[in-house]
Amino acid sequence: MIDFQNTILTNTAEIAFDRQAGVFDAIYTENEIIKYKRFRTRNALEKYLKPKSLILELNAGTGEDAIYFAQKGHRIHATDVSEKMQEILRKKVEKQGLDSKINTEVCSFDDLKNLQVKKKFDAIFSNFGGLNCTENLGKVLATFSDLLKPNGIIILVIMPKFCLWETLLALRGNFKLAFRRFFSKNGAKAHVEGVHFLCYYYQPKFVVEVLKNDFELLSLEGLCTIVPPSYFENFPKKHQSFYQFLQKAENKLKATFPFNIWGDYYIISLRKK
Repeated sequence: MIDFQNTILTNTAEIAFDRQAGVFDAIYTENEIIKYKRFRTRNALEKYLKPKSLILELNAGTGEDAIYFAQKGHRIHATDVSEKMQEILRKKVEKQGLDSKINTEVCSFDDLKNLQVKKKFDAIFSNFGGLNCTENLGKVLATFSDLLKPNGIIILVIMPKFCLWETLLALRGNFKLAFRRFFSKNGAKAHVEGVHFLCYYYQPKFVVEVLKNDFELLSLEGLCTIVPPSYFENFPKKHQSFYQFLQKAENKLKATFPFNIWGDYYIISLRKK
């Protein structure tokens, strides 16, 4: 049976990120908080990667992470629902001579059973809340075991139902943003380049519960719990010393409850049994 509702959602997100593809790098590459987030997420994956690993990347975007890991000697199958994002990624791959390290495929994570590559992967990686674009995360997670080798690694960066920084925005009267995650049972509206679609928020315990039969939890870290979310893009320049203090505090408390689950995102790492 075709899931028409989820197909519509996927197509809407595809249109949104197709529109953003051409300006994505210009908007985000120089954002200091984005740089911090990439450092944290890459470090989380590198902690468990073996040399010359084969990585399946979901929602790869314009390929910044794929290129990084390829330059480290790994091979990446970079997937994304947006054809425009994939076009930019392929141009980067060609320009940097990484054709032997990076393959690309337009594929939604809701359709991983139909991946063109039939090899088993050493790791599955999804960054920056891409998986929050599906209302069927449980079904997506259920496909991971068959895609991984024994002892394969999963590193997922997901947006939870509570974000400390967003909730504090209620003090400034921004109640809509402050509480959008609390009341998101049927999805919260998001928009990119004028296109509206729904986001769904998931607690770490949901991921652990779905995967408990085949995977063991390795680590759980909060991301942008104490450091502000990346839409505070001017914060590092205006408050440089304070921003550095917040980074140190977050790195110290990132794996400690409740700071490991109250961030803009959490980084959850699991290993196949």
